[in-house]
Amino acid sequence: MRSPPPCQATILGVNDRSTPPPPEVPSAATSAPQLPAHPHNETAPWAAPVTHYENFPVASVLCPPHLRQPIAAIYGFARTADDIADEGDAPAADRLADLAAYHADLMAVAQGQPPSPRWASVFLPLQTVLHSHRLPVPLLADLLSAFAQDVEKTRDAEGYADRAELLDYCRRSANPVGHLLLHLYGVTDAQALQESDAICTALQLINFWQDLSVDIPRGRHYLPRADCAAHGACQAELLALRSTPENVRLITDCARWARASMQIGAPLVHRLPGRAGWELRLVVQGGLRILDKVDALKGGSLHTRPRLHAWDWCVMLGRALVM
Repeated sequence: MRSPPPCQATILGVNDRSTPPPPEVPSAATSAPQLPAHPHNETAPWAAPVTHYENFPVASVLCPPHLRQPIAAIYGFARTADDIADEGDAPAADRLADLAAYHADLMAVAQGQPPSPRWASVFLPLQTVLHSHRLPVPLLADLLSAFAQDVEKTRDAEGYADRAELLDYCRRSANPVGHLLLHLYGVTDAQALQESDAICTALQLINFWQDLSVDIPRGRHYLPRADCAAHGACQAELLALRSTPENVRLITDCARWARASMQIGAPLVHRLPGRAGWELRLVVQGGLRILDKVDALKGGSLHTRPRLHAWDWCVMLGRALVM
């Protein structure tokens, strides 16, 4: 998956099978199951600090202090699952088996049971947050569904037919993180949720277009086939990571799509209270700054991965101040 959140915990994104994939869970739109009372004798372990490179702040000093640990616990859950799906050389069957076991641990801690020792450092902090903040468990399970889909599509060398199919993936790989964060902030109105979805989807798409040079050699294909056909992009040229005029038009149009989604969601920064709104401003500007770099490369993101540097954070901060 390409991660995450207001996707402070992207997991943006969000990204093999000897045992069945995690079982289907109710839609995130349904109400969360009632969680049993948290054991009184259990201490509240701390989530591990963020160590991965991200395009935006995760539980930074701008985050409300009382929410830093809950957000870090959600981030740790999503990032670990993403690494199961993405990192190392394990075959698809092993990855899917691990994701199924990971899903079983999620269901266990949701019911107040201890997790397996393997991921205790992830699930014990998450269990505390699940019970203290009544997190909707289906949202977390949706993330695992998307990670399993990533593994399956890579295994089968299968991409996405069109934007609608890719957006359905984003609905499970990225949008749940925004809903979880809004749940922590106590923001529940429909317009805020829609704007959050637009931001999280944009961040996921931006991550795709940023990572073309990494994903395509690994067999991950996120450029929709319908878009490739519309721009006359040749599959062989894309696989060879060549910046042909057709490929430049394709990537430019996909970047424009992501930018439009981000602009739809951007008003959410004014709906979140205090520090949370300011952190989200940097999340939005981080995504837009990456798009600036994708556009400047003129198709070169097929062979060069744009990244944020110190000067970019100054630019982001300036833009955030005038949003």
